[in-house]
Amino acid sequence: MKNIIIVGAGGFGRELLLLIKKINKVYSKWKIKGFIDDNLLALDGYECDYPVLGKIECWEPTEDEVFACAIAAPQTKEKVVSLLKSRGACFEQIIHPETSLGYFNSIGEGTVMYGKASMTVNIKVGHFVTILSSGIGHDVTIDNFSTISSYCGINGQVHIGKRVFIGSNATIIPGRTIGDDAFISAGSVVIRNVKPGTKVFGNPARRVDI
Repeated sequence: MKNIIIVGAGGFGRELLLLIKKINKVYSKWKIKGFIDDNLLALDGYECDYPVLGKIECWEPTEDEVFACAIAAPQTKEKVVSLLKSRGACFEQIIHPETSLGYFNSIGEGTVMYGKASMTVNIKVGHFVTILSSGIGHDVTIDNFSTISSYCGINGQVHIGKRVFIGSNATIIPGRTIGDDAFISAGSVVIRNVKPGTKVFGNPARRVDI
C-alpha cells in the first residue's frame, strides 16, 4: 500500500481527502500521508486530521509515494503537475465509488471524479481532468487539465479543449467545440462554439471581457 499525498490544501484539497477516505473504505487502497501546498498555513482555522507536509516547490517524490491533484484552476494545475512529474511523481485517478462510469470510455492519469458524476458511452477524458458532480454525454472529448464544476450538462459530441474551466450549472448543447483555455461562467448555456482563450457568460452564452 503506497502513501498518497494530496497536492493542494485548499477547499478542494479537503474535499479530495474526504473522497480518498470513501474510496479507502471500499478498497483500502492507500495510506494517507497529508498535503503539500506552497502556503504552509493553508489549513489554519480548519478542522482536518492530516497536516501540510511541505511546499510543492520543494517536494522531492519518493518511490513509495503517489499523488492526487486538488487544484481546480486549469493553468495552475498544468504548471504544478508538470513540475512534480519532472521530479518523477506518479498521480492516481481518484474516482468516487458511486460514480457512473458507463461503457467504452477512457480516462487519463490523475483524473478526479466526484460522486454523482456520470458518463455514458464512447467518452474520452484526458489527463488531469477534474469532473465534479456533472453529467457527460456520448462521444464527448475532454482534453488535458480541464475542469468541469458541479451540476453541468455536457451533451453528446461536445469537444472540450485543454485547460478549459466550466463553472457550475453550465450547459453545453450537443456537438459544440470549446477551445483551449476557454472559461465558461457558472450558469451559462452554450449554444455556439467557443473560441480558444475566450470567456463567455449568460443564456445564451456570449463573450465577455476578462
